Parts: sequence; C-alpha cells; structure tokens
Amino acid sequence: MLNRSLMFLVLAMSAWLTSTLAVEGQGERIPFSKARILIEFNASARDVGVQVLVDGERWKRLDIFHPNGSRILEITGRSSLRKQGLSELFFESSEPSLRDVPLTEFLARFPQGTYGFEGVTVAGIELEGTAALSHVIPAGPEIVSPVSENGDPPFEDPDRLVIEWKRVTQTIDGSQNLEIVGYQVIVEQEDPLRIFSIDLPASATSVRVPPGFLVQPDTLHKFEVLAIERGGNQTITEGEFLTFP
Repeated sequence: MLNRSLMFLVLAMSAWLTSTLAVEGQGERIPFSKARILIEFNASARDVGVQVLVDGERWKRLDIFHPNGSRILEITGRSSLRKQGLSELFFESSEPSLRDVPLTEFLARFPQGTYGFEGVTVAGIELEGTAALSHVIPAGPEIVSPVSENGDPPFEDPDRLVIEWKRVTQTIDGSQNLEIVGYQVIVEQEDPLRIFSIDLPASATSVRVPPGFLVQPDTLHKFEVLAIERGGNQTITEGEFLTFP
C-alpha cells in the first residue's frame, strides 16, 4: 500500500513539474538579433518609402506594430516553410512620387516613434524587438563629378573616373540638426548587369571607381550616392555617365 501511494505521489509530482515547465517554456521570450526600420528618400526621382530589416532565430510567424499599437504586417509560414522556419527578412515598401503622396502624408502614415516586432520560433518560443523610426531625413548629396553640361550623360575615362560630391550638412527641410554617419556609392552597368558598391565614412567626399569594373567601352553606367543619417534614414542622389568608346 505504501509503495503504491509513493508511486502515485511520484507520478503526480512528475506530471506537475512537466506541466509547469511547459507553461514556463511558453512564456519564454528571446530578442530578435536585428530589427530596423528606416526611410529612404530619392532626391533625384522625388519619391520616398520605408525599408525594414529583421533577423532572429528560425521563426514561423512575424508581426510588426505601428507606434499606436495597430498591426501593420503579419507573416505566417505555412506547410514546409513553417517547419523549416525563416530567419533574415529585408523588404522595401513601394516608393510613390511626392506628386502622388506628399511627404506630409507619407510621414503621417509612418510617424516617428517605436515600432514593435513580435514573432514565434519554430520551437514555439516568442521573439520580440523594437526599432525607432526617425523623421530626420538628410538632403541628397550634391554631385560634383561626373555631371552633365547639356542634359546628356558625360563621357568619362574609365582609368580616371572619380565620383565626387559635397558633404551633406542639412536635412531635406533645411534643418542642420542631423548627423551624417556615412555615405554609400553604387555604380550599375545594365547590360550585362554589373554592380560596384562601397560604404564610406562620413568624412568621404569622393571615391575612385576601379578601372577593372569599367571594362566595356561606350556603355551607359548609372550611379547613386547615398547620405546616411545616424537614425538610419538615407537619401539618394542619382547620376549617370558613359565610358569612352
């Protein structure tokens, strides 16, 4: 009788401990390794959008929340993808022209503040994170060279090509309350597609494009110079040139 009672007590304790651990496991939360949201403004095309980057342990569900608490994105893996899980995710919103969506309307859609990120891993553990969105948007870098004198792309010597710009010192609305933390330069040859990209410090105002990249004569190349503000927002100025025949 004593042995049966002891066995019953052991089984009851084991069941209680298992259920307790299960409940505690369900309440566990781990942070996303990355959670970012930023504004990208194109000073040449005069359009604007948001970009989001999120990364974390293999997840099967992701939700992003507006600063007012409303859900603005919901992603759920299904079938094989739910079992496999997702990790890093980067996406851009559409980038409407300011003629179609004025900047004030866009900023009202995406107010500055804290955006919440929530998810669930493949193992059922909750993920969480936050990202701050700023409305400090840098002005576009003013390109010094290469620039067109007649509206047509200028011809450039591939052995001596330097892209140069003026340092950005204000926002798109003229405020000097900003901090540029870096620049990015991207050069693209469309046919065949080749891309040169480099990240530069805030002190940089020029970069020499490697001659080995510009090997195709009489070819149109498009380029962008991006100014990046400490809050993450970035602004593009576009340009183009032709290599000598």
